[in-house]
Amino acid sequence: MSRPKKHSLTLNGHRTSVSLEDEFWDAFRTISADQSRPINDLAAEIDAARAPDTGLASEIRLYVLRDLTRRLS
Repeated sequence: MSRPKKHSLTLNGHRTSVSLEDEFWDAFRTISADQSRPINDLAAEIDAARAPDTGLASEIRLYVLRDLTRRLS
């Protein structure tokens, strides 16, 4: 697994960055493409639903994991 790298996102008009490993970033981009949604919209949805004490990068990783688990079951 690669080391985390910063990736830029725009959430509700505000620029931010998340540090994700390339493997998680690639999977997240694939999920957004499969859903025919811009990656920024999907990230904004995840950001709005996450608990205040959970970081956005962690929540994206969990989202990717849940998606993979759903696909495998």
